[in-house]
Amino acid sequence: MRTLPLPTGGEMPVLGLGTWRMGEDATRRAAEVAAVREAIGLGYRLIDTAEMYGEGGAETVVGQAVAEALRAGDVRRDALFIVSKVYPHNASRRGTGQACERSLARLGLDRIDLYLLHWRGNHPLAHTVEAMHELVAAGRIAHWGVSNFDTDDMQALAQVIGQGPACAANQVYLSLGERGPEFDLLPWQRERGVPLMAYSPIDQGALAGDEALGRLAADLGVSAAQLALAAVIARPGVAAIPKAVRSAHLKENRAAAELQLDATTLAALDRIYPVPKRKTPLAMI
Repeated sequence: MRTLPLPTGGEMPVLGLGTWRMGEDATRRAAEVAAVREAIGLGYRLIDTAEMYGEGGAETVVGQAVAEALRAGDVRRDALFIVSKVYPHNASRRGTGQACERSLARLGLDRIDLYLLHWRGNHPLAHTVEAMHELVAAGRIAHWGVSNFDTDDMQALAQVIGQGPACAANQVYLSLGERGPEFDLLPWQRERGVPLMAYSPIDQGALAGDEALGRLAADLGVSAAQLALAAVIARPGVAAIPKAVRSAHLKENRAAAELQLDATTLAALDRIYPVPKRKTPLAMI
């Protein structure tokens, strides 16, 4: 699978598995663990979660699946790229580290590969960044970043990073149906080598039923959902983390990572879903 270089060294896969809404219902636990296990078996190496998802339940699901995969020899730990996020209200100078330790315990890991501030809250960014730097120095996280930060937020963040490790990524809502970040946020990040992680890249499944997209996809021999996902990760500097539990969707999304879209197809997509011509507020789900 293709990867993106991180500004702090190393690399990140362009396609991962999202886990939003996992861990909320104990009756779905086995199926969710099995889905994460299957994703690993299919070659997914980036798994995204957060302490907010199921109030830690999704991290527990991921932790169980990863532990089972490691025991079975399906994957090496150093081949996985595990992402989690801290709640803004926990992201104080002291609280960030405490939240990270709780996430590590639920995940059953001694290191999170990328730890994000879930969205900007009331704690000073400088305090959160200091805590992130300490976690990197202690080896509890490999990289840190943010989520749901617009261009002005990223500019404010840049002013308080200082001499410590740089912000490694920003995770935002980006899809064919929500292209707002392409106006100024994505160019800003590209200039600085900061990958953009796209959540809900298929608009929570809505694009799978888009008729115009479906006709274009049919000409390519793929589904509308696959074309929508491939279009997102065709953008330089962008990775995507669609959530999937059903086996068919896991396989379909994984295959989308191998699609190569030519200039004609990309132009056709721009006609269906035009590039934004003005700044719009950053969308959030």
